[in-house]
Amino acid sequence: MPAPSPADRHPLPMRDGVAPSYLWLPEGQWPDMITFLAARFADVPEATWRERMARGHVVDGDGKPLAPYSAYRRGMRIFYYRELDEVETPIPFLEEILFMDDHLVVVDKPHFLPMTPTGRFLHETLLVRLKKTLGEPALTPIHRLDRETAGVVIFSRRQESRGAYQSLFQQRVIEKEYEALAPRLDGVQFPFTYKSRMVDGEKFFIMKEEEGEPNSETIIDVIEHREKATLYRLFPHTGRKHQLRLHLASLGIPILNDAFYPVTLPSGPDDYANPLKLLARRICFLDPLSGDWREFSSQRSL
Repeated sequence: MPAPSPADRHPLPMRDGVAPSYLWLPEGQWPDMITFLAARFADVPEATWRERMARGHVVDGDGKPLAPYSAYRRGMRIFYYRELDEVETPIPFLEEILFMDDHLVVVDKPHFLPMTPTGRFLHETLLVRLKKTLGEPALTPIHRLDRETAGVVIFSRRQESRGAYQSLFQQRVIEKEYEALAPRLDGVQFPFTYKSRMVDGEKFFIMKEEEGEPNSETIIDVIEHREKATLYRLFPHTGRKHQLRLHLASLGIPILNDAFYPVTLPSGPDDYANPLKLLARRICFLDPLSGDWREFSSQRSL
């Protein structure tokens, strides 16, 4: 196991797979720390922050516990544990580690499992599960998959080499292949390239298309026509949020079981029997450190 670099170390230890969160204190006038925390995190009761402080779970960058009356200092960095008020519902699907070396962990993610802690998810996330399994607080995703999407995703184990791998995505030299089940599209010649301009939708969690210079691009091909749907092969040249889901919906062939596109359905319990039919099938790239060709494929199927 690689030792964490100084940049990865925190004054609070990883706890049950959860690394501490941190916050740089912004410009502002607050008489003490508890006043700031109550104002900044309106959804967390002041009594909860006081209880966390009493346990020593809110500290400064040197690991010194902060009290409710501790002075507020702009530019100071504080660390704390993210906690949920309610017990999480277990997600009954397991991830599979496909590959590990000194720098990377490649994982086959199941449907419904979030990548990182957010909203009502903390322990039932891929990042926290892996940190708990591997005991590595520095583990960080290099890219992301939607909670509803399954397939191959890559994590960095070392801060000092993380940038080299992240730059592959920024430079768009990573080859990513997805598969999707959607209605049959007639009247076009496959493969073809679909481009559009994607922007944030009226609701924060969805995207939409508008007129203007395209900023998203997907190559769409057919693998096979099935009785009730077509299995498509998708190559996203760009990596916009929900790009594949929005592109297929815009073509009139929304991915099967998509609760967001073309119409956002009311939220409710996860329907484990009907996952989104989208899979990150394969990812490949020239390793920037070793020079070796890397290719990883999901073992899952639609």
